[in-house]
Amino acid sequence: MKFYAHFTLLSFVSIILVTGCKSKTSEVSNDGPGMENPLLAPWIDLYGGVPPLDKIKFSDFKPALMNAMAEDSVEIAKITSNTEAPTFENTVAAMELTGSTLSRVINLYYVWSSNLNTPEFQAVDTEMGPKIAAFYDKINQNEALFKRIETVYNSTDKKNLNAEQQRLVWKYYNDFVYYGAKLDVGSKKKVADINQKLASLNTKFSQNLLADEGLFLELNEKEASALPADVKEACAQMAKNKNKTGWLVANTRSSIEPFLTYCTDRSLREKAWKMFINRGDNGNATDNNSLITQILALRAERAKLYGFPTHAHWRLSNKMAKTPEKAMDLLMAVWKPAVARVGEEVSNMQKLSDKEKAGIKIEPWDYRYYAEKVRKATYDLDENEVKPYLQLEKMREGMFWMAGELFNFDFKQITDVPVFHPDVRVWQVLDKTTGKQIGLWYFDPYAREGKRSGAWMTAYREQSRNNGEVATIVSNNSNFIKGKEGEPVLISWEDATTLFHEFGHALHGLCSNVTYPKLSGTNVATDYVEFPSQILERWLATPEILNKFALHYKTGVPIPQDLVKRIEKASTFNQGFTTVEYLASALIDMKLHLAGAQNIDADAFEKNELAKLGMPKEMVMRHRTPQFAHIFADDGYSAGYYSYLWSDVHSADAYEAFTEAGGPYDKVVGKRLLDHVFSVGGTVDEAEGYKAFRGKEPSVAALMHNRGFPYTGK
Repeated sequence: MKFYAHFTLLSFVSIILVTGCKSKTSEVSNDGPGMENPLLAPWIDLYGGVPPLDKIKFSDFKPALMNAMAEDSVEIAKITSNTEAPTFENTVAAMELTGSTLSRVINLYYVWSSNLNTPEFQAVDTEMGPKIAAFYDKINQNEALFKRIETVYNSTDKKNLNAEQQRLVWKYYNDFVYYGAKLDVGSKKKVADINQKLASLNTKFSQNLLADEGLFLELNEKEASALPADVKEACAQMAKNKNKTGWLVANTRSSIEPFLTYCTDRSLREKAWKMFINRGDNGNATDNNSLITQILALRAERAKLYGFPTHAHWRLSNKMAKTPEKAMDLLMAVWKPAVARVGEEVSNMQKLSDKEKAGIKIEPWDYRYYAEKVRKATYDLDENEVKPYLQLEKMREGMFWMAGELFNFDFKQITDVPVFHPDVRVWQVLDKTTGKQIGLWYFDPYAREGKRSGAWMTAYREQSRNNGEVATIVSNNSNFIKGKEGEPVLISWEDATTLFHEFGHALHGLCSNVTYPKLSGTNVATDYVEFPSQILERWLATPEILNKFALHYKTGVPIPQDLVKRIEKASTFNQGFTTVEYLASALIDMKLHLAGAQNIDADAFEKNELAKLGMPKEMVMRHRTPQFAHIFADDGYSAGYYSYLWSDVHSADAYEAFTEAGGPYDKVVGKRLLDHVFSVGGTVDEAEGYKAFRGKEPSVAALMHNRGFPYTGK
């Protein structure tokens, strides 16, 4: 189960959760106790099976999880007790048929965790997190099961398997080794204990962050009236969502960043900025600093048990980068030119503020405000001039059209499937030529209480055909502020880029064409999985999308070409800021996890290491350590935040294949992208898959060019 968050050249919003569970077919009969539990019942017989989302209650999760884990244990015991010699079919392929009930239940468990994380659910999450961790450790540490997998892995008969089957054997063997299958009994016990402790700490970290994101800044009428109409309306809607009158600035990125960009009251900007950057760092009951210290210590201890010098070395051992040193080399290669660009950006902002006789020195809460002023002055480009042409629903239609051109998909809205909230809508995805169903796409665009901030993709079910044809179900989730009834939701260029990015993850799942679920869709290395989504961002700016779908919400007139040219001209504007705030987080992530067994004070470590790096004082990390959910909500992207830059090297280089061929909709290049990237999942080595698409390894040159940074090729 994966939740992929968004990073573009412009933005990085949270959140990512990754678990080790497998996704299987939804059609499982359950005649035993608990049949009345909707999580344990077979999915509704529509469109290949859909979850009964409208029937699920918080109280259903614990019994469903316990039942499903018990069922999975029985299924695995049948494999380990088989007296026949281990073969691909009776061991590895058999593993791919286990855990179908658990996969359905746990996938929906994490849907609730991200979208309906109320106090009632948090109680369940707190209890079940360690139990789920313990269950997966029992599988990963099952000696009898591993010996059977190892036997198949070492068998000379393996050459008789097809390429995907060989890859599946390789994947199972290496995953088991990665999670400690070769450890002695005592070490396995220690690892299991650590994982349960980490599960509890990760859950608490997430809950603390969610609590702090529930804070808000209240505005009076005068303060609200100084904001642009759309920002003011969003603040009014936020107040309404919290059953208050007036205007509120929520403590989430989607509310804070527009406020910091347009609020003319500097003291209010400072107040809002400090509220936001101090999430998880207020010295109160929701402070995350002590949790971070414990998490880092446990990760360091576990890495030693696994035989690695640090957590970073363990985490990168099965990634494309392979070593922390390679990842750090890339980060530092971009860091210096990015910091230099920040110096230029600050200088330009300071000159403008001096010209206005503001009498200030640029501080972090001034950056977005004065950057917008500089953009207007330099490029004659105002974000508020662009937004009227970016209607959320029109952008969604544009994404559908793009998917039709690139992958031959057609989207048909359906209304007869249950959803977990009235705001969620569903589309059936079809092959335009044959009419065959590809899968389902759920869209949950609006912010709500208990929903994590940011944007992400989720797989409810992954494509496979090892037990009959199973179509994928994916969703995209965002946090746009819902507008007034009947009025379109207008979004920024950055928001539209985010939308295309997350849709790229969804398409990665929908395009999957493999046999086994473990290798399906987005089940690739974390420093490769962002590549398909990052390259999809680039289609937003194509003339075909803008002319057809960037229509003024009042007149229906396409966005003027003059405005498009100004957007293109300003494409590298503020890249120093966006790159440095991301890189600072990625570097601190890696440094924290390279520190080994040090007893780390998160705040002090962050401050000292950023000073050593020469972090510009006019800005902060994109995700300060006490709110860094990407690396502390679970293990998923710990020592892995570098992945977005690593993947963007691929996406920048890959898009050049289209420009070299004559355009972004070139059918030949598009077919290669589908065949070697989007459809193959984890059936091939990621580096080999990329080379099969591109004909060469990626170059960092395209990345540097896209960001407007100098590149010598050294």
